[in-house]
Amino acid sequence: MRILVVEDDRKIASFVVKGLKESGYAVDHFADGEQGLIMAQTIAYDAAIVDLMLPQLDGLSLIRQLRARGKRMPVLILSAKASVDDRVKGLQAGGDDYLTKPFAFSELLARVQALIRRATQVAEPTRLVVGDLTLDLLNRQVERGGERIVLQPREFALLEYLMRNAGRVVTKTMILEHIFDYSFDPQTNIVDVLVHRLRSKVDKGRAMLHTLRGVGYVLRPA
Repeated sequence: MRILVVEDDRKIASFVVKGLKESGYAVDHFADGEQGLIMAQTIAYDAAIVDLMLPQLDGLSLIRQLRARGKRMPVLILSAKASVDDRVKGLQAGGDDYLTKPFAFSELLARVQALIRRATQVAEPTRLVVGDLTLDLLNRQVERGGERIVLQPREFALLEYLMRNAGRVVTKTMILEHIFDYSFDPQTNIVDVLVHRLRSKVDKGRAMLHTLRGVGYVLRPA
């Protein structure tokens, strides 16, 4: 899943982006409201985290413009303003939740996950299963046939995405949009390399991850 972070405080932005990436999300960060608005209209994000005090375009105006243009992605507002009036203004502008600074990353992550669940209207599973392959989302562990598989964070994110779409073909573009950040060059072979690494760890002589040349990839029970 891909998240937009619009925050001009470098320390907070670095803290949030690092934590989200470690949790398996693809993250795009921008430090001003105008750029955040442009990207939010360009890319289909699963959620956005928006600070209120931004250069170029403030957070409330950014959210209002998104809603006026039909963008329904859930938005978590970050702000040092903790008054009831400020929270009400943020929610009335179109924000879905409001978190005051300073905050614990664990709370931010829980709120983002809750917003995404509500937006998709799907109960978030704690365990994904395809054939004899299992992925534990809480403990971030993968097993096949009872044998533990150690994955790097981006390998884990790709496997999660494939397992959520098991039996369906996913294209390279879809993988780039959901797994990688905006800064990655879509012309590189980075998806092929990542799929190759994941396949070497998961298939174990019984192929599950299949390449459909010129189309994309599909994960099926062996």
